[in-house]
Amino acid sequence: MGTVETLQQHVEALSPAELAEFRTWFLDFDWAEWDREIERDAHTGKLDAWAQKALGDHASGQTTPL
Repeated sequence: MGTVETLQQHVEALSPAELAEFRTWFLDFDWAEWDREIERDAHTGKLDAWAQKALGDHASGQTTPL
């Protein structure tokens, strides 16, 4: 059995209170990983083309205020 399957079994065995605690922890963990990925992408230039397009669209009046 693989790691994911083992984790699934453990999660399925949690009590409702434990599952709520796990959900909170996992959401925090997942958002932190997302933040790290965005930072890595920004530092490596992966977002540069999108940023330039957005700035160009804004400069040419193709955006609207929120």
